[in-house]
Amino acid sequence: MSRTIALLGSTGSIGTMTLEVVASQPGEFRVASLAAGRNIDLLLQQIEQFRPEIVSVADEEGRTAVRERFGSKVEVLVGLEGLIAVATHPEVDIVVTAVVGSIGLIPTVKALEAGKHIALANKETLVAAGHLVMDLAKQKGCAILPVDSEHSAIYQCLHRERSVDVDRILLTASGGSFRDKTRDEMRVATVSGALNHPNWAMGAKITIDSATLMNKGLEVIEAHWLFNMPYDRIDVLVHPESIVHSLVEFVDGSVLAQLGSPDMRIPIQYALSYPDRMPGSYKRLNLLEVGKLHFRKPDFERFPLLRMCFDAGRAGGSMPTVLNAANEVANEYFRMNLIGFLDIEQTVAHVMDRHQLLTNPSLEEVLEADAWARQQACQVVRELELGQEQ
Repeated sequence: MSRTIALLGSTGSIGTMTLEVVASQPGEFRVASLAAGRNIDLLLQQIEQFRPEIVSVADEEGRTAVRERFGSKVEVLVGLEGLIAVATHPEVDIVVTAVVGSIGLIPTVKALEAGKHIALANKETLVAAGHLVMDLAKQKGCAILPVDSEHSAIYQCLHRERSVDVDRILLTASGGSFRDKTRDEMRVATVSGALNHPNWAMGAKITIDSATLMNKGLEVIEAHWLFNMPYDRIDVLVHPESIVHSLVEFVDGSVLAQLGSPDMRIPIQYALSYPDRMPGSYKRLNLLEVGKLHFRKPDFERFPLLRMCFDAGRAGGSMPTVLNAANEVANEYFRMNLIGFLDIEQTVAHVMDRHQLLTNPSLEEVLEADAWARQQACQVVRELELGQEQ
C-alpha cells in the first residue's frame, strides 16, 4: 500500500536522502508536502520531481521564487505556519521531521494532534519536550519511528521483546572528527576540521555536535524518552567503524546488535516502510572487508558535553531544553568563527548553571525556557569575549 509522506527539512542531508529513498521505491510512497529553508534552487528541483501539493519556505523571497516557477500548481506557505501546514496535510500518513534544532517541536506536536505517525530525525524535539511529545503520541495512538541509526538499531533489537527483559541499551558513537584529539588540539580547532567527519555525511550543525559528542548526549536523552529507559541503564560506546549501530543487553546476558553500512538511507527506509522491509540497493555490509571492530569508553574529561547531557537528562524538567537551546546558539557561533571550539561547552555549562529548574514544564514553559536559554547563551558569549566569565 502506498504511503503518503510529509517531509520537514527536505533540502538538508536527511531530507535529500529521504527523497532518494522515495525515488528508489516507485509506487510505494507519495510526497504530499515539503518544507525547506532557504535552499530554493534545490527545493524547486524537488517540487518538479515529486509534485507536492503544499510547500513551506523560510521567507517571502522563497515564496516568490516558487510561485514564479509553479504558479498555482503548488500552495506556498512561510515560516512556522508553513511547517505546521506541511506536517498536518490531511492526506499524509507519516511525517518525516528532518529539520535541525528545536524548531521541529511545534510542527511535530501539531502533527501528532492531527493523528500522524512520525519518522523522527529531529532529536531536539524529544530533548526539549520528551515528556509532552511521548504522552501525546500515546494519547493519539501515533507511532514515533526513530530515523537516527542508533535509535533505529535499538528499535529493531527491541522488536517483540518485553521491556522487563531489557537490562540496558548501549549507544555507539563514531567519536566524531576529534575523537583522538587532545584538549590542547581542540582548543585551536577550526570549523573545517570539525566538519571533517570520518564516517558520516551529515549537515553542519550535527557534524559539529558529533565533534563535541553533544550529538551523542542528545541521543542519550532521546533514547531515554523513546525506550522509557532510566539514564543509569544507558551506556555509550565509542565505535570508530560505525558498523554496529547500537546494542541491547538483556537480563539473561544476551546482547542483540544491529549492524550495517554507515548509510542513513537504510534507517530512513526502515522507518518509512515499518513494519515491513523493502529491498534496498545500498552498499551491503561485508564483515570480511571490515576485518576488525573496535570499542572503547567515551572520555568524559575530553568531551564534557556528553556528561552535561547525562546531567541534564537526570535533572529532567526544563534542563534538557536549556541545554539544547544553549548548544544550538554556541554551535552556530562556532560555525560563524565567532567563538572557539571549547567555548561551546563553556557556553552550555554557564547557561545551565544559571537556570532555575522547572520540574514539569508545559509546552508554553518549554518554549519560554528555550527562549531564555538562547538569550543567556548570547550573553555568555559576550562575557567570554570580554573575559568576564570565570
